[in-house]
Amino acid sequence: MKVPITKPYFTQEDIEAIQQPLKTGWVVQGPYVKELENKFCSYTGARFSVAMNSCTSAQFVASRCIGLKPGDEVIVPSFTWISTANAAEFTGAKPVFVDIDLDTFNIDVNKLENKINSKTKAIFPVNLFGLAADMEKIMTIAEKYSLKVIEDSACGLGARIKDKHCGTFGDCGCFSMHPRKSITSGEGGILITDNEKLAKMACALRDHGADRTDLERHDQKESFLLPEYKYMGYNFRLTDIQGALGSSQFNKLDDIIKKRRNIAGIYDKELKGTFLSTPLVPAQFVHSYQSYVCIYKYEKLVESIKEQKFNIIDVLNEERNKFMLKLEERGIATRQGTHAVHIQEYYKEKYNIGKFDYPFSYAADRLTVSLPIYPQMTEEEQEYVIENIREVSNG
Repeated sequence: MKVPITKPYFTQEDIEAIQQPLKTGWVVQGPYVKELENKFCSYTGARFSVAMNSCTSAQFVASRCIGLKPGDEVIVPSFTWISTANAAEFTGAKPVFVDIDLDTFNIDVNKLENKINSKTKAIFPVNLFGLAADMEKIMTIAEKYSLKVIEDSACGLGARIKDKHCGTFGDCGCFSMHPRKSITSGEGGILITDNEKLAKMACALRDHGADRTDLERHDQKESFLLPEYKYMGYNFRLTDIQGALGSSQFNKLDDIIKKRRNIAGIYDKELKGTFLSTPLVPAQFVHSYQSYVCIYKYEKLVESIKEQKFNIIDVLNEERNKFMLKLEERGIATRQGTHAVHIQEYYKEKYNIGKFDYPFSYAADRLTVSLPIYPQMTEEEQEYVIENIREVSNG
């Protein structure tokens, strides 16, 4: 049996949806993109939503909208997908890394305030793997120092703290619709915000700086007149084919997340006694399980780190890789959770960072194991994964 790390979940409804723009001839950013944006607003509770061609584009545009410039500093967790740091770096600002809480994989709020200085202009918290960062505490710190907050919610659709959706705590939130996410438009990103001025600027920047969209222009008199251009913008538009697919996928979102949570619950129960520790969900946090990420030999790792024996990370990394290779040989795909950005060559060399400068992020990079999870995963597939994890752990 072969079990992939993930599968996009497409139905006949999706297939029919993407045919509609082809039939109308409107295949660039248009009515289906607007429909997708409206659904994001309705679902998250945000006032405004701006669709783009990727979450990375949305993060970069958000960075422009809050006025980041060379000489500024931005607080970024050191364990995240590299685009979080890149979004700041693109503007000339400097990403300043903060280590993570190894239990949640999100930024350690207890270490955040010490990194703030007169150059700090923003915090980019990440709602990683479908679990919100401690946004209430982060916002308290941000308000204390008058900092902007851009939530990297690439993995966060469906994640909440109490009844508040992630991405709605800060100045804006950026979501991904990549195929590994809960719903997909192939590629795609969404910026949400309650700030009308920010939303209008983001809408312009995604389309070369235009002061109105093609859809708005065609719905008005004098549609023959071209837009005005207030900003130097980009071509970050989402196509209407992608918008149609994303909008169709949205109709299944609640069912998709419910199935992901059910699969996660089975893993939680059945993986006890193996080499893998299961994800922690703090009280009043709602996890959407974009990924199901464990840590290899967590107890041994934590005890060694407490004693400042950081070399244990590399020793356990060799074991973890052998563990994952054995699963691969049995047809089971796994992945490390994501990157420790501070050890990636660009950032390591530019800012002269050592791998143990952020030990928990380095440990997460080297010792996380992401397991297969997707809504159409069968009982037989999940049982096969669990049985083989047990066998390899006991072997």
